[in-house]
Amino acid sequence: MKKTLLLICFLFISSQFAHSQLTRGETMDKVLAVVGNEVILLSDVRGQLLMMAQQDPRVNPNDPQLFQELLDALINEKLLITKAIEDSIVVTDEQIEARWQAFLQTLLQQFGSEERVEQVYKKSINRIKFELRDDIRNKLLSANLVQQLIGNVSITPKEVEEFYKSYRDSIPKVPETYEIYHLVKNVDVRLDEKKRTFELARNVRDSILRVGDFEGFAARYSQDFATSSKGGDLGWVARGKFFPEFENAAFSLEPGDISRPVETPFGFHLIQVVEKKKDAIHARHILFKISQSTEDYERTRAFLDSLRLVAIENNNFPELARLHSDDKETRGFGGLIGRLPIKEIPSNFREQITKLKDGGISEPLSYNVVQNKPAFHIIYKKATIPEHFATIEQDYDYINSIALDHKKMKIYNDYIQKLRKEIYWEIKK
Repeated sequence: MKKTLLLICFLFISSQFAHSQLTRGETMDKVLAVVGNEVILLSDVRGQLLMMAQQDPRVNPNDPQLFQELLDALINEKLLITKAIEDSIVVTDEQIEARWQAFLQTLLQQFGSEERVEQVYKKSINRIKFELRDDIRNKLLSANLVQQLIGNVSITPKEVEEFYKSYRDSIPKVPETYEIYHLVKNVDVRLDEKKRTFELARNVRDSILRVGDFEGFAARYSQDFATSSKGGDLGWVARGKFFPEFENAAFSLEPGDISRPVETPFGFHLIQVVEKKKDAIHARHILFKISQSTEDYERTRAFLDSLRLVAIENNNFPELARLHSDDKETRGFGGLIGRLPIKEIPSNFREQITKLKDGGISEPLSYNVVQNKPAFHIIYKKATIPEHFATIEQDYDYINSIALDHKKMKIYNDYIQKLRKEIYWEIKK
């Protein structure tokens, strides 16, 4: 079940460049299967097998069983696309653009620059975008249909209990887990530094209003180096992708307007709207970062260390987390992160947690979850829960998650079998 779910996720996320992974001399146009008006080529399957092998060295791209599983998954995907079109499921231009921008950012992180991406794929960025448009649309069509099918599926306690009774012997063991809490403090800057940065942003805005040339000022002042050379251009971005403060300000502007300085965890922004639609916006920005000093870092570490000593002396870590933590998601629960197996603990502080004794509290550690918003945290390891067979009484959430996945997978598989009876498909010999 888990393997099938992972294969479905892989097909949706990473198939865009399957053709680009082929080696020279491979057959490009042999038709393996026909689904409705869609075809599946040998190159589709082999390209994705090669990509899977690149991402996971354990994958053997020449495994015939994996080849067949991938072909079946592609047939299922084509069935979903065909059905989505029949049902008039809508994918907007804004959704396609947002998915393209997300994929482009992944490429830029992988290769470092647009120039390097173009060298690797021997195509311009615009050409890549043009060639991927239909494929992105199809991926969104199938994903939207699956979302309609299983997105709101829930499970009752009775169903969880019945699942447990039926599959108790096949439920994987609960791995050794640690019950972990933390207390986070952001590195706050001095008010005078924050005021200086705000004044700079406001003065630049006044200059732009006098002489124009937002793009020129972005190139000169913006500390977002990914966009400054492009005049601060962020491209089209779907609603919901920006920080709320940035998004609210941007969508309140009319094309050509320039915002007052807007603060986000990155710093202060000046925003200019180029074009705007209901669910997407094309904007430029100039970023002014607020610089933290060594004193700011040391002051935060010292405060956390004092809280650590209080918690050790009074055994009251959850109480202190409720009072002082800057992590809104865990503060109300006394800093409780949860029970985590070792593989789910971030690698940058996995070693510190494993070395802590039960009841131990770490020294202040760097906690940079939000880019450009440095923070520190102390970690409280309350208990170690050894590996064990799952029980309803102790591991309800664990069993609930597996049972819900099982229910969703059954709904999905039943629906695929229904489509295989309703829609024409054929594997070519």
